[in-house]
Amino acid sequence: MPKITELKPAAPWRELASTAEDWTAIGQSGLLRMLHHLHLVRAFEETVLELDGQGLVHGPAHSSIGQDGSAVAAIAPLRSSDQVTGSHRGHHQFLAKALQHVDPQGRDPRTVPLPGPIVDVLYRTLAEILGLADGWCKGRGGSMHLRWVEAGALGTNAIVGGGVPPANGVAWARKRRGDGDVVFTFFGDGGVNIGAVPDSMNLEALWSLPICFFIENNQYAVSTTLAEETRETRLSSRGPAYGIPAWRVDGMDPVAVRLASAEAVAHMRAGHGPTIIEAEVYRYFHHGGGLLGSAFGYRSKEEEAAWRARDPLVRLAREMVARRWLTDDEDAALRASAQAAMKAAAERLTEKDGGTRRIIPSLWPKPEFRDEGLRGDLSEFAGARFEDLETATGPVGEVKTIDVVAAVMARRMETDERIFCLGEDIHRLKGGTNGATRGLAARFPDRIIPTPIAEQGFTGLAGGVAMEGTYRPVVELMYSDFSLVAADQLFNQIAKARHMFGGETRMPIVVRTKCAIGTGYGSQHSMDPAGLYAMWPGWRIVAPSTPFDYVGLMNSALRCEDPVLMIEHVGLYGASGPGPLEDLDYCIPLGKAKVARPGTLFTVLTYSAMTPLAVRTADEMGIDAEVVDLRSLDRAGLDWDTIGASIRKTNNVVVLEQGPLTTSYGAMIADEVQRRCFDWLDQPVKRIHGGEASPSVSKVLERAAYVGPEEVRAGYAQLLADVGRPLAVVRAA
Repeated sequence: MPKITELKPAAPWRELASTAEDWTAIGQSGLLRMLHHLHLVRAFEETVLELDGQGLVHGPAHSSIGQDGSAVAAIAPLRSSDQVTGSHRGHHQFLAKALQHVDPQGRDPRTVPLPGPIVDVLYRTLAEILGLADGWCKGRGGSMHLRWVEAGALGTNAIVGGGVPPANGVAWARKRRGDGDVVFTFFGDGGVNIGAVPDSMNLEALWSLPICFFIENNQYAVSTTLAEETRETRLSSRGPAYGIPAWRVDGMDPVAVRLASAEAVAHMRAGHGPTIIEAEVYRYFHHGGGLLGSAFGYRSKEEEAAWRARDPLVRLAREMVARRWLTDDEDAALRASAQAAMKAAAERLTEKDGGTRRIIPSLWPKPEFRDEGLRGDLSEFAGARFEDLETATGPVGEVKTIDVVAAVMARRMETDERIFCLGEDIHRLKGGTNGATRGLAARFPDRIIPTPIAEQGFTGLAGGVAMEGTYRPVVELMYSDFSLVAADQLFNQIAKARHMFGGETRMPIVVRTKCAIGTGYGSQHSMDPAGLYAMWPGWRIVAPSTPFDYVGLMNSALRCEDPVLMIEHVGLYGASGPGPLEDLDYCIPLGKAKVARPGTLFTVLTYSAMTPLAVRTADEMGIDAEVVDLRSLDRAGLDWDTIGASIRKTNNVVVLEQGPLTTSYGAMIADEVQRRCFDWLDQPVKRIHGGEASPSVSKVLERAAYVGPEEVRAGYAQLLADVGRPLAVVRAA
């Protein structure tokens, strides 16, 4: 018989229920404040459903009625500087935090009218949900993207679990600042099982960050029951798995939720790391809109009635009346006041149009606001010193690219304490898998942060740090293909944040990643990421081809307030080229291309490792080709002045890229050139690119998949033949 030893979890897992003494201990003023805020949230949600029923809410209306008591109670122990993130069903979370921020402590809502700041919160939140210019995000966020930084409301999120990794980043920054602030990230039972959440739980426990994972377990993911989602339906059980203390409470009991929240806050403020609270709640209506779930057949009217009988708003009032701290008339007056405030807010935003109601036309955002704030204006570069190789003021010589990668990062970390690096294996192996962080762990041991294999988790965390604004993260994705593991955070969160939240949210993050075509690592480690990232307009993309350009572009990336992708080609790491021997402090402007080789026959548009190959091939073939090194690849960063001048000179264009057709960046460039420069072209834009399939591991098949010297030579020769100047004629000339 085997010897069996029962194992115990490393963290406690408790169920907490309130007693009559707990209700009394909170006191009249504490309960009254919660009751008043809950009345305001409830009236707000009822107004949203009313407007939605009239067709005035464009998009979803995810009502929180039934779940609202748990958010008000959970946020009651927080201070304004504490942060919360929420889910797509997040009106109650946002409002509870905003009301905590603007409602003066000690105000008696029974005798003192609603202060102007509360009226403004209700108005601006409703305006945002209606998509109007007066909203917190100027109408861009709507119901699912509510953000007010001053109140500690970091943002609600339409992606299930998507707001959790950024919340981790805020917790990381707050711990490093040492101000004692904590973070609550709210998500539902459906979010517990999505990869971003366990990724985040592991990171937070590993680094003991002050964040509470607040699970609103409303029993359904749209219509899928909890038992259909997971075998262990007590979702707080995730806590012991990661060594995180967890509480399970009745979310319809506001005092129980408040007690659990207060215990979690005390635990986190004491520096003991993350917590989990699971509150069992119930949304009274269907996933979206004002119909009941029973109308869709996935739950019964009896179930709905049983949960409604436990309404947290009704219970709060009943308990206060029983203690003679409130009368029924006073409770009715609080509700009437909240309803009147919401009626007034709705009337400020809508008007009668015949027999129907409509949005007041003047309140819509102007159509020309569509792209405003999509990215920053680069005003942060005022005073920057720009250099280029031909005009460099410092000594220049032959250096290895990989050496300047580590050197410029060390220089910036010396001069800017905000910068830190995180990624897999960056602290060992003499500077990571390629030496890009060589020597940095010894010099900056608390700023070179190794991570678990969890790209979605640590990339999203870095995005949250950037959004918080105190620090500047540099993320190393070991291979470009791993961007797809972190795709939600890179493209739904980081890329869209500035625009989505009204055009004012800075996102100073640099993602370094390598293009490893030709190294034998196969289909899942060989992607050129330019085409993927160029699809998302929030990203700035740079791809240096020389050590000199690497230094200048990295310095610019670390100065920029937008997210920047730095593409590093493995083929250039060990190669030598012109680079600075002393000066590591200059910048190269974002959005500035360079003529790497002047010529008159045709223009080659290329970047990264293809630039020196394009130049070398033209030299070897004796062709008077002009090679333009794009350097900045994002749509906003393309230097059309330089590109256009070259095309007007040569009248022929070839777009050269190394990777396969199916993840192509060149398609976008070719399309733009033909639309912008059509009158100057003697023929359609030519392209030199790899095959359709991703590179294989087989050396022969891999070589057949990507562009090398032979393909460049053949492409040049074909272009010359197409313009009636075959290679033999060019050589003779």
